[in-house]
Amino acid sequence: MFIGGYFMFRKFLKRLPKEDGKSILDWQDHYIQETIHLWSDEKKRLLEELVEPVPSLFRDVAKEKIAGKIGELAVEENASAITEDLIVRGYIIATPKRDHKFLLKKLKEKQIDITPYQHLF
Repeated sequence: MFIGGYFMFRKFLKRLPKEDGKSILDWQDHYIQETIHLWSDEKKRLLEELVEPVPSLFRDVAKEKIAGKIGELAVEENASAITEDLIVRGYIIATPKRDHKFLLKKLKEKQIDITPYQHLF
């Protein structure tokens, strides 16, 4: 019960508006909607595969958070499509360091070179 309350409180804090009038979750949803047309089926599958190690209970929330960060990067860089590079960088930035070991293992399985991303870990 304590754990559930903790996560509900964190969600409540993320819904509180910041100085600009939008909450963290509002901005996340905004970036997802802004870039939804940039995602190919192949890139959606890649994101699905990368979040597989996340427990199923939290997978959808993690995927939304990561997709929001990827969308933010895409908007900042005026990307014309979501690329593997954007997905990997967005995933690294959006997740806590303690979860990077799972990402590293998955990237190794997919034979994706992590050298360009070392500075983000």
